[in-house]
Amino acid sequence: MHWRALSEDVPGPKWAGLFAEYWPDYQRWWLKEGHAARANYLESRRALKTHMPEIVPLYDTLCDLAGGGDQAARFLSFYCPPPYLAGCSQAIWTGKEPVMVRNYDYNPAAFDSLILHTSWQGRRVMGTSDGLWGLVDGMNDAGLAISLTFGGRRVVGNGFGVPLILRYVLQTCTTAEEAGEVLARVPTHMSYNVTVLDAKRHYLTAMMAPDRQTVITHAAVATNHQENIEWVSHARFTATVERERFLLQRLTLHRDPEDKFINAFLRPPLYSTAFAAGFGTLYTAVYRPRLQQMEIRWPGTVWNLGMDDFNEGARQVQITGAA
Repeated sequence: MHWRALSEDVPGPKWAGLFAEYWPDYQRWWLKEGHAARANYLESRRALKTHMPEIVPLYDTLCDLAGGGDQAARFLSFYCPPPYLAGCSQAIWTGKEPVMVRNYDYNPAAFDSLILHTSWQGRRVMGTSDGLWGLVDGMNDAGLAISLTFGGRRVVGNGFGVPLILRYVLQTCTTAEEAGEVLARVPTHMSYNVTVLDAKRHYLTAMMAPDRQTVITHAAVATNHQENIEWVSHARFTATVERERFLLQRLTLHRDPEDKFINAFLRPPLYSTAFAAGFGTLYTAVYRPRLQQMEIRWPGTVWNLGMDDFNEGARQVQITGAA
C-alpha cells in the first residue's frame, strides 16, 4: 500500500489533483447500482443544507474544484451512497493522558491510503481520508478526536455516508457533548458506532442507524455490533463479540499500560489478515487529543504526525495478505 500525507489549508490545486486522480474509481463505485439509484443533485444539496448547513459553502467550493459536474457533486454530498461494509475496532484508553486507538479493517483496493491536514473554514483538522473529504478517523485543533466502526446491521436508509458526518463533527464541534448532539440528529444511511474523545477527557459512543434513534452511550469500546447481535453470520465472521470482550478486559480486568494496550491492536484477535474474504486490518491509528498528535501504525513501524508539525510525505507499506 502506498500512503500519502498531504496538507492544504484551503481547498486548492492539491485537492483538485487528488480528485482527478481518484474520481474514475469513485465514479465506478458510485454508479455500480445505476445512475437512478443515487439521489439527484438538488435532493443531495437540500439534504446537506438541512442537516449540515455550516459546510455547504465548503461543499460548493469542492464541487467547483471537481469540475462542477452533476455526478461529482452528487458523490461529494455523500447522500445515500451505495452500501459498504467495514470491520474495525476502537477504544479509549482512559489513563492520565487518554488516547483513542482504532484498527481500520477494509478492502485495500477501495481505500484512499491518504492522511489529510486541512484548515478549511478556519478549523484545523487532520485524519484518515475517505471520499477525499470524509474521514474514517480524525482530530481537530480543539482536541476532539473521532472514529467509526460498522454497526453490524443490514438496514440501508436515507442518510449520509458516515465519513462525511465525521468531517462535519470535526469542522463544527469542540467537545464530546457537542459531537453527541450532532451524531444524534444527522441521518446516516447505514448503522455505525462513532466514538469521540475530547481534550477534557470526556468521551462517548453514538450507535447510529438509519431506521431508529441514535443511542448515546458512555462506552469506551466499539466493535461491529450495537446493543444486540442482529446480523449473526457477520458477527461470527468478524468475531465482533470476542474483540469487544478482549478490549474490555484490557481496560478493566488487566488494566494494561498505554503501550501494551496500543500494541494489542497489532495482534490477533484485533488485528485481521482476512483480506481474501474482503477486508483485513489496513492500519492502527492512535490519537492523543491533548497533545494534538496522531500516529498511524503497522507491525514494525510508526508514522508520527502533529497538528502543529504536520510533515507531508509518503510511506510504502507491505501488509501480509493485502496484495
